Amino acid sequence: MYNLLKGKRGIIFGALDENSIAWKTAERVHEEGGTFVLTNAPIAMRMGTINQLADKTGSQVIPADATSIEDLENLVEKAMEILGGKIDFVLHSIGMSVNVRKGNHYTNQNYDYTHKGWDVSAVSFHKVMQVLYKKDAMNEWGSIVALSYMAAQRVFPDYNDMADNKAYLESIARSFGYFFGKDKKVRVNTISQSPTPTTAGQGVKGFDGFIAYADKMSPLGNATAMDCANYTVSLFSDLTKRVTLQNLYNDGGFSNMGVSQEVMEAFVKE
Repeated sequence: MYNLLKGKRGIIFGALDENSIAWKTAERVHEEGGTFVLTNAPIAMRMGTINQLADKTGSQVIPADATSIEDLENLVEKAMEILGGKIDFVLHSIGMSVNVRKGNHYTNQNYDYTHKGWDVSAVSFHKVMQVLYKKDAMNEWGSIVALSYMAAQRVFPDYNDMADNKAYLESIARSFGYFFGKDKKVRVNTISQSPTPTTAGQGVKGFDGFIAYADKMSPLGNATAMDCANYTVSLFSDLTKRVTLQNLYNDGGFSNMGVSQEVMEAFVKE
């Protein structure tokens, strides 16, 4: 235990169950001496086991719909009250596509579903930061991180409208990150993670194929949820005080690969 986050306080969005990256990040933050409140949408909390994580880490849970400014204002105010001061770190680990859940092809979207997924997956990140910014709730040299995926830059057909949501998310991180850095000395980054077998991720058609392909393409293999949790802890710590406005790849090298020997061999005829 290095206590990289000793004395630091934060909010972690999206810890649904023990498979989620947010869950593992919460465990690692706790191990490193950080304290935090956990939050998720009320409907997601009924589906998950977040109270078990709260018990394990000595944390409190504050239900909040991340698309609701009123809920977010209540969350931030209560978090500062519970934690005893301003916030040092925030993890936004939220993503949802109703079109994916309903089996709608990218070329045949229900736009009400598209808007809902966009609001939950991307605009919620702006709303979270806007509330934190307006309430001056972040300490100087604080760190805000959101989770993204490579489909924001490259085509993964079955990732559907979530690809658009992630691209928008990364843009928000850069744009709001400028103002948060300039005005508050707070850094904002996204992590583009390897495909990871979380409960949410497994809802994407062909996800097992995503994982297998990425693993064969990546020199170091896929980054696990725990790898992402460790990377996030480093971004929350003072070791990365001037890293901001970045989309940081935690993907075993996948993002710089054209093709690997293993993938080539799969196409070589005997």
